[in-house]
Amino acid sequence: MSPTGLRPPTRLTSPLGRIVRAGVARRRVQTAVMVLTTLMAVTASVLAVGLLVAARAPFDRAFAAQHGAHLTGQFDGTKVTAERLARTADAAGVAAVAGPFRTVPVRARTVSDSAVLPAGVDLPPFTVVGRTDPGGPVDRVRTVEGRWATGPGEIVLADGALPAPLGARLALPTAPGAPTLTVVGIARSVTGTAQAWVTPAQAETLAAADGTAVGTAVGTAAGYDMLYRFRQAETDADVAAGRAVITAAVPRDALSGSRSYLTVEQERTANARAFVPFLAAFGVLGLLLSVLVVAIVISGAVGAATRRIGILKALGFTPAQVVRAYVGRALLPAAVGCLLGLALGNALAVPVLGEVGEAFDAPVTTIPLWIDVVVPAGALLLVAGAALLPALRAGRLRTVAALGAGRTEGGRPGSARSVRRLTGRLPLPRAVGLGLADPFARPARSGTMAAAVAFGAVCVTFAVGLALSLGVVQAGRMLNSAGSVVVQTGGGSGPPGAQVVHAGGETETPKADPEKVAAVLRAQEGTGRFYGTAGAEVSVRGITGATTVVAYQGDSAWGAPRTVSGRWLGGPGEAVVTERFLDAAGVAVGDTLRLTEGARQASVRIVGEAFFTEGEGMALLTSTSTLADLGLDARPGRYDVETEAGTDLARYLGSLRGELEGVGAVAQANTEDSSSVILAMDALIGMLTLMLVAVAGLGVLNTVVLDTRERVRDLGILKALGMTPRQTVAMVVTSVAGTGLLAGLVAVPAGVALHHWIIPLMGDGVGMNLPTAAVSVYDPQHLIPLALGGLAIAVAGGLLPATWAARTDTATALRSE
Repeated sequence: MSPTGLRPPTRLTSPLGRIVRAGVARRRVQTAVMVLTTLMAVTASVLAVGLLVAARAPFDRAFAAQHGAHLTGQFDGTKVTAERLARTADAAGVAAVAGPFRTVPVRARTVSDSAVLPAGVDLPPFTVVGRTDPGGPVDRVRTVEGRWATGPGEIVLADGALPAPLGARLALPTAPGAPTLTVVGIARSVTGTAQAWVTPAQAETLAAADGTAVGTAVGTAAGYDMLYRFRQAETDADVAAGRAVITAAVPRDALSGSRSYLTVEQERTANARAFVPFLAAFGVLGLLLSVLVVAIVISGAVGAATRRIGILKALGFTPAQVVRAYVGRALLPAAVGCLLGLALGNALAVPVLGEVGEAFDAPVTTIPLWIDVVVPAGALLLVAGAALLPALRAGRLRTVAALGAGRTEGGRPGSARSVRRLTGRLPLPRAVGLGLADPFARPARSGTMAAAVAFGAVCVTFAVGLALSLGVVQAGRMLNSAGSVVVQTGGGSGPPGAQVVHAGGETETPKADPEKVAAVLRAQEGTGRFYGTAGAEVSVRGITGATTVVAYQGDSAWGAPRTVSGRWLGGPGEAVVTERFLDAAGVAVGDTLRLTEGARQASVRIVGEAFFTEGEGMALLTSTSTLADLGLDARPGRYDVETEAGTDLARYLGSLRGELEGVGAVAQANTEDSSSVILAMDALIGMLTLMLVAVAGLGVLNTVVLDTRERVRDLGILKALGMTPRQTVAMVVTSVAGTGLLAGLVAVPAGVALHHWIIPLMGDGVGMNLPTAAVSVYDPQHLIPLALGGLAIAVAGGLLPATWAARTDTATALRSE
């Protein structure tokens, strides 16, 4: 309390604070522009930085807590001994190891019924690891349910690896003595080092004396797992260097496969990582637009309130106080925008971060606090910097000069008059000619308005390209999605790669004869073309666990996934995989892969890299002859059909179903399965684009309002000389239309370049190379309307003040000073 008993004034109730609040309240359009632009910029920036940082948090915490393995190495038990592997702990750069653990690939059959699967179901092949306990210096496995295996006949399954619950009984019918294992625990390794664990003694029992797995995966060679932590493992190059050291320390070809912790992290945070590049682009665009708009608004406010500034100085306000007043007029609405942007950004991040957290059993629903502090603080600093230059100009104004200032034409009237004379000679309406010349009267203001329009047009071009690219990704992410009809040949069903075995006296549905199904399709009226596919799961050298194989029969090029490099399958012994598969296996297009099923092996040469995300993008695509070489059932279990042009799909399906009834197959429409992640991206892109375009349009509106207020007396003279309201609207709109058109023409190439830079980064975020079709999405039918985007933004922003100018009474305008 002051000596007078009155509360001293605070910053907001002081004379300076009242001036700031009055300026913000009086200029509502300008205030709304600054709130919206900072809202958009902070929302996008918080999302981009937050997702990049927070998406890694659950993995980083789990990896540190469980002492996760930087590299999981699989070794061929026929080429290296356990003693030799143990000595790799002394290799250069190795900080800690766990193992060697005996590994055995097995096939199991359910013995007990469960809510997931009945008894008698053959499960996909998987690998068991012999491990004494879940602890140790590397990869401390966390038990989620039950307990660790401590004796014979017990098995612990990796969480989510197999559809068998706690207490389920699994038989290994071809192993010596046909043992039955009981699931006593469900556990989780942070880097997925195994699919199941048994005791070391149990693993040795399953491995034959000659190093093969007897009757588990029917003679597949057993091996060893080694888990490594390196002293330096921050990047892919660091892990690759560590892998090279291990490879050099063991016999040639002994290392049959490996898996980096960085690959695991990328797979589990892929969805969140895909958001980051385009959100960062929107955030940068928003911040730059914020700086530009704030500079426009504050410069306009200083120019329009020169006499008011003189009055403030005459009343005793110092230059520093004037500067603070105008910077405060920018910071106050910007602070409101920052608060709203923080709330919106955190709310939008919740579903994406929740999905990432669930993968590590550590849900994260909020963005780190430091991001919520740093991002808005940075935005406010940029806003203050943008407002400072025009505020300093206001502070330097001399009191007498400011008090004597009135409404003048300002700018460069000479240039404007020259352009008006030039446009007067053109066959254009006089109002249009006057409007075209107006930007030359104030070139600096016109330039800033053009920049604002250009930012909006760049954003629109960028957003349209993103939507088109995501459409290509949506259409091509699933295998065999090109056809309009799918025909299933019947038989039992189970999890991917499983076979259903007759059990319990139930009648098993026989599998339809593929040859008869194909004959029906050829004879069916309306059938254009079709191909068949068969599926299996096998072991692939270099890949941890079982690999899903999709085998094609017939002319499948029309339904093949888009290739990134190389070509599609052209004959037997060939394979096509994704970039994620290539990285995991450490191979490239042109290399050869060895596939193993039981005692049989087959080699395929990688002839192409394709894009698809089905099955995490880890499927191997080949011909049915490869399955036959492995002794597997190569008969198609599915046919994908493309009908002839003009065929009524409902009638075709009705007729085809009738023909297939006697064969035992079922036909259905090939419905598209939309990705919720891509739908969320589309919605977010649309929202941010609308916000940024609205800011650009409001920036134009603010500039035109300022122009019309400064030239209100000129408008009154023109009206007195006979200019109609319609001509007034035409003149004002034309004054921004030319600038908007030029800005749009410049913005389109910039938006295309931004799109071509960001889209590959989004692919890198999920560990995939995108096909050319997902990048080269702009066609003339897109570019021509986009080139007019700047014109549309400028006209939309200038229409409201043009209408206000047209409605202004002539006498009122003439009395303005």
